[in-house]
Amino acid sequence: MPTPESASVVEQSAGQTPPPTAPRKRRRRDSGDSHARDFRPGFIAKLVLIALIDAFGVYGVLAAWNQEAWGILTSMVVLLLIANWVYFSKRTLPLKYILPGLVFLLVYQVYVMAYTGYVAFTNYGDGHNSTKGQAIEALLVQNERRVEGTNTYQLTVVGRGDELGFAVQDSDGDVRVGTAEDPLEEVDATVESGQITAIPGFDVLDRNTVLERQGEVTSLRVPVSDDPNDGSIRTQDARTGYVAESTLHYDEAADTMTDTTTGTVYTPNDRGQFEAEDGSKLPVGWRVFVGGENFTTAFTDSRYAGPFWKILVWTFAFAIGSVATTFLLGLFLAVVFNDTRLRGRKIYRTLLILPYAIPGFLGALLWSGMLNRRFGFINEVILGGANVGWLTDPWLAKLSVLGVNLWLGFPYMFLICTGALQSLPGDVMEAAKIDGASPWRAFRSVTMPLLLVSTTPLLISSFAFNFNNFTLIYMLTQGGPRFADASVPLGHTDILISMVYSVAGVDGNAAKNYGLASALSIMIFVIVGGISALAFRKTRQLEEIN
Repeated sequence: MPTPESASVVEQSAGQTPPPTAPRKRRRRDSGDSHARDFRPGFIAKLVLIALIDAFGVYGVLAAWNQEAWGILTSMVVLLLIANWVYFSKRTLPLKYILPGLVFLLVYQVYVMAYTGYVAFTNYGDGHNSTKGQAIEALLVQNERRVEGTNTYQLTVVGRGDELGFAVQDSDGDVRVGTAEDPLEEVDATVESGQITAIPGFDVLDRNTVLERQGEVTSLRVPVSDDPNDGSIRTQDARTGYVAESTLHYDEAADTMTDTTTGTVYTPNDRGQFEAEDGSKLPVGWRVFVGGENFTTAFTDSRYAGPFWKILVWTFAFAIGSVATTFLLGLFLAVVFNDTRLRGRKIYRTLLILPYAIPGFLGALLWSGMLNRRFGFINEVILGGANVGWLTDPWLAKLSVLGVNLWLGFPYMFLICTGALQSLPGDVMEAAKIDGASPWRAFRSVTMPLLLVSTTPLLISSFAFNFNNFTLIYMLTQGGPRFADASVPLGHTDILISMVYSVAGVDGNAAKNYGLASALSIMIFVIVGGISALAFRKTRQLEEIN
């Protein structure tokens, strides 16, 4: 019986070539495979990094839980689960690179925009800073008075880290301890010669430490129980404590607040405040939904409507004027220094970009001093002691703002125009010369259209930047000079974004109104976004020239 070897020999001898054997394929490692099986250094580093992220994430989740911020808590849990799945999965290689950017986009852009939109439809501001439960607690605390006829307690100041607390001992010798967050709770303390000397979990503060933190001690209140109506322990000498109860009493079942000294009953209204029948209101309220009221306030309220329209017009004038002046000056200088016949072009170009190398806020502060009416360099030295109100006269202040912004912004336009001019095709310019076009005609019909193709997107971004150029306005004029007929701290050089800052009351010059400020921020976003979208749409027509 023939063997396979002999059959092969016969086939070869007959002139038949056996079919080639297919090469054995080696299994290549998938680039998306995890390192979990071989514990390479890359996997160990990834494991440590994810462990650190999880640790910070869990800390954030616990903090959100304590603050009852359920939206933030849910978002953090979802992000942690996604991060662990992406970086330990074998089939999510693209997501490993884009996930960090997506997370930062969600946290610093999407969340901020969504929260701003939420605040714009509420009455968030002074007197309405918190939830209803927090407002009730604040009202009870602010109206606390010592209960006449009550006993005093021997008191010891204790600490737990940076947190202060009180330990009180009653006539029966029982010791209870608590902090501003935790009500009094009975503990097993060490008492020697009638003095509390040790408490588990707390440090008994010595006299010198108590004196150093005297302000914190006298303002501290420790709730007697979980019910805020039971009052709290207060002290004036850090040795004896007394029970202070609020003159207001909150009835949770009826949802009413009663003044125990006058008998006045306050009920919640739709504005987030407790209001009596005579119209009087308690000072602390809570956030409530007010619909589009903040948007209508900007247009109809006499306190804001007049300044708003003036500021809106000036904002457009400032943004357009800034772009036009900086672009024209930058283009002129770029054309001049692009001429090869000019000697020392590199030195001149270096000198021209020096203002661009100075931080914007420092440049604005420098010019603020130079334009000072009484001691500024412009008036004292250049104008020989003149008394020109560069920053105090409404029209001069606006011209000064445009002039300073021209000094700060033209180097940027000079750089981009220089780069655009040097990238223009030389054959087109030669063709224009051959056709007999004059230099002005060649610039107007050939150079300028080609230049706008590359610079128009940058001009649009410059418009958006100057529309929100808060730094220049705040550092140079702080929005002044103020409107004489306005009841809010707004001025002639304020732009919309600085108006938002003033309305929000961040600088402490006005009552805080975050709801109205958020509504104005949304309006700014719509205006800038709408103009930018229309401008980019129009720039498509320029691309046909290229």
